[in-house]
Amino acid sequence: MKRLFFLFTLIAMSWQARATLTIEITQGLEGALPIAVVPFAWRGSAASPPPHAVGEVVAADLRRSGRFKPLATGEMLARPTRGDEVDFRDWRALNIENLVIGEVAPNGPGGYLVKFYLYDVFRGEQITGYSMPTTTRDLRATAHHIADIIYETLTGEPGAFATRIAYVTSVRQGQDKERVELRIADADGYNPQTVVSSEEPLMSPAWSPDGTKLAYVSFENAQPSIWVQEVFTGRREKMTSFNGINGAPAWSPDGRYLAMTLSKDGNPDIFVMDIARRSLRPLTRHRSIDTEPAWAPDGKSLIFTSDRGGAPQIYRVSVNGGDATRVSFEGGYNARASYSPDGRLMSMVTRVDGQYRIAILDTQTRDFRVMSTGRLDESPSFAPNGSMIIYATRVNDKGVLAAVSTDGRVQQRLRLQEGDVREPVWSPHQKQERSR
Repeated sequence: MKRLFFLFTLIAMSWQARATLTIEITQGLEGALPIAVVPFAWRGSAASPPPHAVGEVVAADLRRSGRFKPLATGEMLARPTRGDEVDFRDWRALNIENLVIGEVAPNGPGGYLVKFYLYDVFRGEQITGYSMPTTTRDLRATAHHIADIIYETLTGEPGAFATRIAYVTSVRQGQDKERVELRIADADGYNPQTVVSSEEPLMSPAWSPDGTKLAYVSFENAQPSIWVQEVFTGRREKMTSFNGINGAPAWSPDGRYLAMTLSKDGNPDIFVMDIARRSLRPLTRHRSIDTEPAWAPDGKSLIFTSDRGGAPQIYRVSVNGGDATRVSFEGGYNARASYSPDGRLMSMVTRVDGQYRIAILDTQTRDFRVMSTGRLDESPSFAPNGSMIIYATRVNDKGVLAAVSTDGRVQQRLRLQEGDVREPVWSPHQKQERSR
C-alpha cells in the first residue's frame, strides 16, 4: 500500500490554462549590467507598422534574465537608430555600459529586414551587429534571437530567449468537467498554442532534441498511452498502450530512443524503445517502483526515481543495463531528477519538513542546495543554456509556473489569467538565419 501511495503521489504531483502567461520578476540580481536598448526605427509606411516593437521585446528579454538592467525609454537623452547618430557622451552621462540600436525595414510581401548594432559605450566602438530577414509571423522570434546574441556576446554564455516551453493546463468547465490542454508558448509566455486538448488527463510532456516533436502521456479511452506528436503539423503516433502504466517518456540526446516507465510485466520498470524499430528492452528489473527516467547528456546512462531503498531516491543505470547505483542521499525523499545540459548539475524534487521543493545537486562537488520556497514545487526543467530552472508551484491554491536561476539569485513567476498550469518543460535552442 505504501508503494502504491508513492506511485500515485508522483502522478498527483504531475497532475493538478489558457490565456497568455505573464512574467513577474520576484527577485532580481543586484549589480545587473546597465544597458540601453533604443526603440528600433521603422523604415516603412507609418500606416502599416510592424505588429511587434522589436526593441521592447529585446529589452524585456534582457531584463527577465536578471543579468541586465535596461534603461527606461523615458530616461534616454537621445534615440539614435543608426551608427552615425550615436553620441557616446549621452550614454556615458547615464553610466550605461552597452548600447543597442536598430531598425526594421520592409523586405518583400509580409517580410522584414531587422538590423541591430551593439556598442561598448566607454570604449566607443561597435561590438557586434547583424541583419536578419524575417516574416510577420517570426518577427517576435527574431527579437528573441537578437536578445540571445546580445546575452552571449556580453556574458560568454548562450542565451535562451528564442526557446519555448511546453506545459499542461486545466480549466474547469461547469461543476464536474475540466478541459485539459497541452500547450506550448514562447519562453516569455507569449503566443500560447494548444497542441492537444482532452477531457482526460494529459501529463509528462517531453521535447525531442530537435524541438519538432513532443512525447506525452494521454489517458484518452481511460487507458494511459504514450504518444509522440509533431508540433508544427499536429501529426501524432501512439508509441505504447500496454496494460498498466505507460508513463514518463524521455528522449535520448540523439533522438533515436525513448526511455519510459512500463508495468506491463508486473512492477513499474524503466524501458528503452528504439523508435525506428519499435523494439523495447528493459533497463531495470526490480520489485520496487522505478519511474521518471532522464538521460545523461552523453547518452550513456539514465537516472530515475526508485523506492528500492524504502523511500523515493535517485538512482543511475547504464544504458546497457546492469546494477543501478544510488545518486541522492540528502533527505528522505528525492524524485523527478534531470541533468543540466552540461551534466554538471542535477535538479530534483526534495521534501523539506513535509513540503516539496526544488533542489540542485552538483554532481562533482556533491553540494546540495534547495532552490525554491513553496509547499508543492514540482517538475523542474533546465533551460537549454543551463542558467535557469522552470518548475510548477502553487500560489493561493492555484497552479502557476516559476523559474529560478541556478545560482539562486534570480526568481520569476509566470502567471495565467485563468486555470491551473503544471508540468513545464523547456525546449532546446532554436536557430535563425542571420548575416553581418
